Amino acid sequence: MTWWSVVRFLHVLSAALWVGGQLTVSLVVLPLARRLLDEHRRAEVLRAVGRRFGIVTAAVFLPVQLATGVALAWRKGVTWASLADPGYGRILAAKLLLFCAVMAAAGLHGWASGAARPSLARAMAVTALVGSLGVVLLATALPAT
Repeated sequence: MTWWSVVRFLHVLSAALWVGGQLTVSLVVLPLARRLLDEHRRAEVLRAVGRRFGIVTAAVFLPVQLATGVALAWRKGVTWASLADPGYGRILAAKLLLFCAVMAAAGLHGWASGAARPSLARAMAVTALVGSLGVVLLATALPAT
């Protein structure tokens, strides 16, 4: 095992925990909260879950993703110009653009939740989740060179 294996492991682990957390909240926590809690208690619990997940995302997942992603790209020799190259470059560029869009949607979700805009919050949560799955799909499509 090399240092770069550890860096790649941390990148993948952080992404898995982040996307897995989104799926867990959406597919497990939210349906149970809707079924078992009254409207006031549900809002309180979901606000607390969202706040905690947002803090962990900002403090752990995002810094790990950025640091390890930049390190892996540097090791692979990725340049701004190479992002236009067919194959690895274009797939990585699409992944990075989608990741930025997901971060924007997640930020808008947090804002909309705090601003009592439930329709926008829900739309941005779905957008962030679907986009996150797209990021994972693009990551798996990167050629192993």
